[in-house]
Amino acid sequence: MPTEPGLQQHVEGADGIFVIRGSPVSRQWNGIQYKIGMSAKNVPAKQLSMNVAVVPPGAVAYSHVHVGFEVMLYILQGRVRHEYGSGLRQSIENEAGDFIYIEPGVPHEVFNLSDTEPVIAVVARSDADEWAHIVTYDRQTGALGDRLDP
Repeated sequence: MPTEPGLQQHVEGADGIFVIRGSPVSRQWNGIQYKIGMSAKNVPAKQLSMNVAVVPPGAVAYSHVHVGFEVMLYILQGRVRHEYGSGLRQSIENEAGDFIYIEPGVPHEVFNLSDTEPVIAVVARSDADEWAHIVTYDRQTGALGDRLDP
């Protein structure tokens, strides 16, 4: 199983059951902070990854596209706006208690609507590599860009 040492140290278990207890916020990617979750980096996942995202007050996760995988989110705290679609001309707001599904290939940008409170969301992806298949999106030209590295 491929592992990332900083992520593996938080995993307990073996023989088919793995656990992370009280995961700390310890990583950042595209303006979002993440608790240590589960992915192919620290468990034998083949098609799924999951963690908790913390979008700081006023933060933006800049425009990007998930290439070939689905994402589902559950908002635990806060209010968020997704601008999405061609040119990011569509918009939807969500708050605590909302579920969100994002189809593969849909350009989107994420905004925390509060200047004082974080947004906290459970994030599940149908990709065990977490961020490996995410590319930038130019809202002006519609062009896909480089892979967004953590």
